[in-house]
Amino acid sequence: MQLTRLTQALLLSLVAGHAAAATLDSSREHIAAQAKALEPELLKTRRDLHAHPELGNSEKRTSELVAKQLKALGLEVKTNVARTGVVAVLKGALPGPTVALRADMDALPVKEVADLPFASQAKGTYLDKQVDVMHACGHDAHTAILLSTAKILTGMRDTLPGTVVFYFQPAEEGPSDFIPDGKNTWGAKMMVEEGVMKSPKPDAVFGLHVWAGVPAGQIAYRPGATLASSDDLRIKILGKQTHAGRPWDGIDPITVGAQTIVGLQTVVSRRTDISSYPSVVSIGTINGGTRYNIIPESVDMSGTIRSYDYGIRQKLHADVRQTIEKIAESGGAKADVTIIEKYDPTINNPALTEKMLPTLKWAAKDDVVNAPLVGGAEDFSFFAKEVPGLFVFLGVTPRDQDMGKAAPNHNPGFFVDESALVVGVRTMASLATDYLYGSTGVSK
Repeated sequence: MQLTRLTQALLLSLVAGHAAAATLDSSREHIAAQAKALEPELLKTRRDLHAHPELGNSEKRTSELVAKQLKALGLEVKTNVARTGVVAVLKGALPGPTVALRADMDALPVKEVADLPFASQAKGTYLDKQVDVMHACGHDAHTAILLSTAKILTGMRDTLPGTVVFYFQPAEEGPSDFIPDGKNTWGAKMMVEEGVMKSPKPDAVFGLHVWAGVPAGQIAYRPGATLASSDDLRIKILGKQTHAGRPWDGIDPITVGAQTIVGLQTVVSRRTDISSYPSVVSIGTINGGTRYNIIPESVDMSGTIRSYDYGIRQKLHADVRQTIEKIAESGGAKADVTIIEKYDPTINNPALTEKMLPTLKWAAKDDVVNAPLVGGAEDFSFFAKEVPGLFVFLGVTPRDQDMGKAAPNHNPGFFVDESALVVGVRTMASLATDYLYGSTGVSK
């Protein structure tokens, strides 16, 4: 009996589907076993990195350690990317798409308070000052997780359909030698500008961030806008110096500055459509004056502008600038306004997020939750702006603690429950393999 072409096609499709499922199951079993086997090495690497943190664009020891381990795996390795970054390429034996995995490597100018045998005693130079240095945001965990992921995926090279690119990125927190209003080397942005996403160009990019206040091993994700954009706001109010007992002889920039702060609160509350996404305009510093009875010549202020949408972001900039300048003008003063765009909003590609949700559930053993909008910013956004991206959060707070009282990221008491790190390895490795085995790409 002859089969019709339609029946043959259906049978072939069914066989292919079973084969793909078998391949997926096999790869996941391999990843789970290898992640567990590599856990002692994973923790050793993380603790070594934690004890030797380095600030943005100063990650020399870290990048040397990363490059050495990647070269030992036989990968194509490029160093000195965006100053201190490392990029490695793993080419699978079979044809297929390309996926990129990213980890950041830099630490923060924070003094560690935790009583750990591998607590940081490191010092560094930040803005020309000697400071204590700590991995207070968990980038040591990110680096260690991606190194273990590279080891696992390299061991699967003979059955891997496609290419995996590993981005070990510097200066996610910004450069330690930041130049106000000057040309600065922000990690991800500079890597993109140097062409790391052109050759080879990934079809998708994945990133992970350890997060305090989320139970250890739990994964939180969000489709669409996830983290805010971050823009620096610099304001100089120019008045006219005079005796404080004769204010009418001058122009008081302090009074104008106070009115400016109040006026800026109306930019969000009265001029911005927050029905879809919230926005924030905050002033963080005010500096002006030398003596109690002198009205100064000028006042300097700085702050931040946060949003989750490109259109809202640009309108905020225009409204902030107009508000400041007009308030200054109404007081007879002049305002110089500078807005420095730093980080774009991090936006998870909705189709990619939906596609990879089963992967996240497998990696975290179904302990997956929806994440709220995060007011912080991430320069993973520059990678996700080039190709479809997915950025998820890995909980690292011990489950027997009150999540609401956990020391947050960037705090001296920030703590990583290391039992969560193996979940991070399963997550990054399976995101890569599941995408490669089961994907022809997701359009942006």
